[in-house]
Amino acid sequence: MLEPVTEKTDKGAGQRASRQQRITDYVIGNGSASAAELAELTGVSVMTVHRDLDELARRGLLRKFRGGVSAQPSTVFESNSEYRLNAHVEAKAAIARRALTYVEPGMSILLDDSTSALALAKLLTEVTPLTVATNYLRAIELLKDVEDIRLIGIGGDYSPTHDAFVGMPCLETVERLTVDATFVSTSAMNTDMTFHQEPEIVMVKRAMLQSAQNRVLLMDSSKMPRTALHRLAPLTDYHRLIVDAKTPEATVEELRNRTEVDVAPL
Repeated sequence: MLEPVTEKTDKGAGQRASRQQRITDYVIGNGSASAAELAELTGVSVMTVHRDLDELARRGLLRKFRGGVSAQPSTVFESNSEYRLNAHVEAKAAIARRALTYVEPGMSILLDDSTSALALAKLLTEVTPLTVATNYLRAIELLKDVEDIRLIGIGGDYSPTHDAFVGMPCLETVERLTVDATFVSTSAMNTDMTFHQEPEIVMVKRAMLQSAQNRVLLMDSSKMPRTALHRLAPLTDYHRLIVDAKTPEATVEELRNRTEVDVAPL
């Protein structure tokens, strides 16, 4: 038999949620933290912190490792949207500015759930009218009140980690679209292949690539050379790659053997 919710248990749940939010904010701000550091921060025992970290890891918000926790990506863990929003901001802004030169008034475009594509979304008022389709909730919120943008919000199963919609409803919607261009990013690439940690995200990004006449990949230099668990698409599947000026010249030259490459100045 379930026990009734009491004021005491409700208060405890609120304290736990508040503590876990404080832990998440701290780790996102610092990249990583030890369990002892977080216990000092929150004023609870290390054992309690480990229980909180287990819950946060289960929800996909943070990545737990021996002795601590990280918001940074690995080959099997993609960092959450809040962390990515504050990472490599200058490089993403430069890449977005270059990407904007490939958007013209009257076009239809697809934007994925990446913060690189969000940086581009912030500039789209300069080239309206446009039709923009996206599954990224932050991009939808950003563009919903722009008068000269026809916004198509792509729904589905909501992912808190990505602050975006995924799953079969999302895939089916994307597959019914044909757009002039799609602008996507992903978590890792080398000079041959792009990668992502999560199969659901891979499927959505692949569908977006298939739905576009022109496919533009936005990648800051922190993402290369790296790999992740799942292969997304070879570099040759993209019509253009835009990177930032911190990308090594030798890497850029090798990438140019696979596709067109623009280097965005910082």
